[in-house]
Amino acid sequence: MPASMYGDLPTDRRSVLTAAGGAIAAALAGCLGGNPASATSDDWEYLEDGPDYDGWFDSTSNFEGTVDWTGRDEVTVDVGAGDKGRLFAPPATRVDVGTTVVWKWSGAGGPHNVVAQNGTFDSGTTTASGDATFEFTFESTGTYRYVCTPHQNNGMVGAIDVV
Repeated sequence: MPASMYGDLPTDRRSVLTAAGGAIAAALAGCLGGNPASATSDDWEYLEDGPDYDGWFDSTSNFEGTVDWTGRDEVTVDVGAGDKGRLFAPPATRVDVGTTVVWKWSGAGGPHNVVAQNGTFDSGTTTASGDATFEFTFESTGTYRYVCTPHQNNGMVGAIDVV
């Protein structure tokens, strides 16, 4: 093998391609492994037969169904998604009992909060900070509807379906 000007690094094409392939495989393994689900995922899987929300999402422009995030310990929902920053993404999610949902503010759309309609959880005072997060671990089955109180009338509503 020819010597490299960088010391012991291989310079022949086969060695470089083998090393690059290994690095890509390792990176993909990290992406496909047990990492927490994120609202920025392009591969959301929707339930074929999700809960009936009785019109809860009628004014929500990004509702396409319930995202299946079962089998995960933690998931992240974006707060301040959409063109105007006044949506949750994804708006509807299914998780298992014991899953922690983290709502992460984007910093867009003005001040937000996350408030369960049944009083189960409440992020507190509204904030516009892009560093804000709120988390809640769901210990009981059921469907938990929630809103951003300042933007509820703009369709900023969500639901967590816990099984």
